[in-house]
Amino acid sequence: LVYGLAWDGQVSRGEGGLLLGLLGAYVWLALRLSRRENPVVNREYAQEYGVSPAEARRWPAHLGQVAGGVVLLVIGAGWLVEGATQIARWLGLSELVIGLTIVAVGTSLPELATSLVAARRGERDIAVGNAVGSNIFNLLSVLGLTALVAPAGVPVSAAALHFDLPVMTAVAVACLPVFANGYRIARWEGALFVGYYAAYLGYLLLNAAGHAALPLFSAVMGWFVLPLTAVTLGVILFRSWSAPRPAAE
Repeated sequence: LVYGLAWDGQVSRGEGGLLLGLLGAYVWLALRLSRRENPVVNREYAQEYGVSPAEARRWPAHLGQVAGGVVLLVIGAGWLVEGATQIARWLGLSELVIGLTIVAVGTSLPELATSLVAARRGERDIAVGNAVGSNIFNLLSVLGLTALVAPAGVPVSAAALHFDLPVMTAVAVACLPVFANGYRIARWEGALFVGYYAAYLGYLLLNAAGHAALPLFSAVMGWFVLPLTAVTLGVILFRSWSAPRPAAE
């Protein structure tokens, strides 16, 4: 949807309002679906994560921990982005490259830290939900609110429209067969995503520097790596769909 809205070179104020409206609808639907969970799931959740009366009385302390963590995350991310941006400008990188690399990584570090801690503690739903939910809120809330407040909307550069937005869309689509394959993300699949992110950063930096290796890099990615990955993901999705489903309890 965001790719389509940006096709004319900007996300207008009206389109920003549309994104915010969709965010409200998404939150409402998510809350409604959570109340209709399968009774088996509810029992398992209560058994695994049930809150004792003593813990229930400590909710103000837990709320304070959440608030303090959010404040520290915001302060730390601000310092990181400010310092890294100054270094990038000193290196002569464009604002688009800065936003797509250093600023994007800096503002995503809270999500990365949260998902890593949740995964190590066995809270895998939080780890996945945090990553997916952050992307949804960034597109619908951050972009939507920015476009709504900006007098002329948010302009979208040709470089972002022709490369970065298609990459974002392709990555989102690639998550579907990975998630559907046994309802888990295998380590090699995680390594695949990390490798592609490294390749994406490599392309951005080579392109920004006008390096002579850029045509060879693009050819290898376009004619070998990407088609091979597409075939692999297709096989994963086919095997997931054709595999017998476990019987419901």
